[in-house]
Amino acid sequence: MLDTSIDYLKGVGPIKADILKKELSIFTYGQLLSYYPFRYIDRTKFHKISEIQDDSDYVQIRGILRRIESHGEGHKKRLVGTFRDESGVMELVWFKGLNWIQNLPTGAEYIIFGKPTVFNGKANIVHPEIELISSLNTELQAVLEPVYSTTEKLNAKNLKSKDIGKIIKSVLLKIEESKTVIEDNLPKYILDEFKFFSRNETLRFIHFPQNQEQLKAARNRLKFEELFFLQLKMLQLKANRKLAYRGFVFASIGDFFNNFYNNNLKFGLTNAQKRVIKEIRKDLGNGMQMNRLLQGDVGSGKTVVAFMTMLMALDNGYQASLMAPTEILAQQHFKSLQEMGEGLGITMELLTGNVKGAKRKAILKQLEEGIINIVIGTHALIEDSVVFKKLGVTIIDEQHRFGVMQRAKMWRKTDLCPPHILVMTATPIPRTLAMTVYGDLDVSVIDEMPPGRLPIKTFHKYESQRLWTFGRMKEEIAKGHQVYIVYPLIEESESEMMAEIKDLMQGYDIISHEFPKPDFQISVVHGKQKPDDKEYEMQRFIRGETQIMMATTVIEVGVNVPNATIMIIENAERFGLAQLHQLRGRVGRGGGDAYCILMTGFKLSEEGRFRMQTMCETTDGFKISEADLKLRGPGNIDGTQQSGIIGLQIADIIKDTNILQAARQIAQRIIDEDPKLEKEENISLKKYILTLQNKQTFNKIS
Repeated sequence: MLDTSIDYLKGVGPIKADILKKELSIFTYGQLLSYYPFRYIDRTKFHKISEIQDDSDYVQIRGILRRIESHGEGHKKRLVGTFRDESGVMELVWFKGLNWIQNLPTGAEYIIFGKPTVFNGKANIVHPEIELISSLNTELQAVLEPVYSTTEKLNAKNLKSKDIGKIIKSVLLKIEESKTVIEDNLPKYILDEFKFFSRNETLRFIHFPQNQEQLKAARNRLKFEELFFLQLKMLQLKANRKLAYRGFVFASIGDFFNNFYNNNLKFGLTNAQKRVIKEIRKDLGNGMQMNRLLQGDVGSGKTVVAFMTMLMALDNGYQASLMAPTEILAQQHFKSLQEMGEGLGITMELLTGNVKGAKRKAILKQLEEGIINIVIGTHALIEDSVVFKKLGVTIIDEQHRFGVMQRAKMWRKTDLCPPHILVMTATPIPRTLAMTVYGDLDVSVIDEMPPGRLPIKTFHKYESQRLWTFGRMKEEIAKGHQVYIVYPLIEESESEMMAEIKDLMQGYDIISHEFPKPDFQISVVHGKQKPDDKEYEMQRFIRGETQIMMATTVIEVGVNVPNATIMIIENAERFGLAQLHQLRGRVGRGGGDAYCILMTGFKLSEEGRFRMQTMCETTDGFKISEADLKLRGPGNIDGTQQSGIIGLQIADIIKDTNILQAARQIAQRIIDEDPKLEKEENISLKKYILTLQNKQTFNKIS
């Protein structure tokens, strides 16, 4: 019955069915029942007119409609009803639907519902819901009345919240009358373990609960269901991949790794780095193809871990690659890996779009012949012309900047089996989001900073405190240090970009006046510069020839200038928490004191104040990411739209952490014991997953 088309449902008809399909993607009874209310009106509570305050929320009142009078003419015409209960009198006002309203019988008892206001000491409700008590239908009447999201197009076709509720009621009555039992998609052992309602009861109680207990139990079951099937899908994908793809076995740890560890490693590894290297070592030795996400805060030492992973490949006769999202970051990695590998006898090259002609041909030839051990590059690495003799491991930095198809191209760089994949991100991802978005990957976390790296001191200053900021800049420059000043840039249109560059140039006039030549030198970088000019200015700052770097673009992720000790972020309220934290991580890389100054105007939204306060209170990237998740929701963490991946309708990965963890544990247990869901008790799971896949295919076609 749940697969029956809504075209055949009484009270719908072809016009309403068509708009439900277009606006809400509802085609069947089952999809209609899965359109859950977003809130409920507690119809057990009644207020008195005398209780109404100007800040009152929605109220429900029982009383007598005494009279209805017409006021105004033409488009200003309105109807005003006098409504009374035993405590007082109020007005009901209507600007629309006047013909229907003026035919309401007066002197009768009604229940009204709406958002009240108080004007000249008198309470009123504009366009209240109003129902004659004698006409109320008690059949399937919910004590908690569901409220459904609608659109203008739905409202125009008489598909308001109440209309949708009536249609859903008719489906539930059909199911009840036909004694149809909705097959459960969860096995009995899960229902028993968590004391869940049956699916029949759950769908009834989510729409028309009789009390808060029923509603809570129904919501918990549906939240678990969503999160459980998401986790099951992720873990099954992970298990199937491990079964389908073998990985190169790196059996030995040899001279490359040992010589680096004993001779070239300048600082001792943190316990977190050691733990992660052990996790990677286990992956590379067990014959399975590694797919691991390495996350760690800015400056936590991910690059060292990545390099040691590459050395494991080299020790076993394989090549390694590192792919970065930008040319400047690729160059930065190339320089730092060259320093780490000095004296180890490693052949290392940089391959980007700017490497052309004879140089490019030589690199491609040496890669194919296996002469080059490690190649660092940009998207250039995924081009068909780039062929490896024996690629064993590939590192992808700032993985959210690459699409799935780009990563997949690196998989196909070997004939025997895919290379081991290690993807890295400097944007700390809350555990709940990592489980949801990256649930098919193994996750390693570097949650410890190297010794000697001091927390960056962060200050929030208003424009009126600009002289204080100049003073801090001069103090640091006098010590031989350098300063970043970053302006926000919205590159949505040419005019907006030019406006931001204008802001930068106005800022430059102020800074160059306060920090005049020849005592001070300033680099300026913005989005309209030619790449060569931008690179020239960046390099001047990196070499220490300029003391101040002013930029409209976000300073590239990974640009490493250890001598820079102050980051000033102009209009800081226009950046998200993740961006602010990334920018702050550009300073303090030399081991000494470092500062981040957030400059804003006085007019700040509540959210803006929260962001500034969070940045000043903590430098812990994971705490910041949790705060960012609460502010922005899971749809747009680290600047990439992920809501399509998550696709949750009723569960909330921020509020429902406990349910998510329970769902993950059960899903993991099932996959460990029955990866193909072939046991009799798991047949319902397999059937439901196939049903979901078929519906997704159908919806794409539709």
